[in-house]
Amino acid sequence: MKREELKKLMPHREPMLLVDEATAVSQDEAEGLYTVKGDEWFLQGHFPGNPVVPGVVLCEIMAQVCCVLLAGDEVGHTPVFTHINQAKFHRMVKPGEMLRVKCHIYKKRAKFRFVEGVARVGDKIAVKADFVFALV
Repeated sequence: MKREELKKLMPHREPMLLVDEATAVSQDEAEGLYTVKGDEWFLQGHFPGNPVVPGVVLCEIMAQVCCVLLAGDEVGHTPVFTHINQAKFHRMVKPGEMLRVKCHIYKKRAKFRFVEGVARVGDKIAVKADFVFALV
C-alpha cells in the first residue's frame, strides 16, 4: 500500500506519516519502506552538517509499519504505544538511504499486541525493538 491507501488504515497524516509504503505479508507480519529524502522536519538541527534520523523517529517508522497489521486486528480501534522495549540502534540512518522494516506480532493478550520490529538499510540492521501496543 502506498501513502494514500495507508491513510485509510492509519490516523497519521503529514508531516507525521513517515512510511512510504507498507504491506501485511501475513496475518502476523508486515513489511514497509521509507526513503530518507533529506528535507524532513526531523533532520533540521539533527545534526547540522551531518543529518541523522533520530532514534525515536526510527521507532515511529517501525510502529507505523506495525499499524498495518494492527488496523485490521480490531476494527475501530487505534493502536497506541504502551512500551518500547529492548531498542538497540546498530547504525545511523542518513539522507538518501532506504529503510526496510519488518515486524511481526509474537503475542496477543486482550487489547494488547506484542510486536518485534527490525529495520535495515541494505543488509545491515539499523534498529531492533520490541513494541507493546494497546488497541484503544
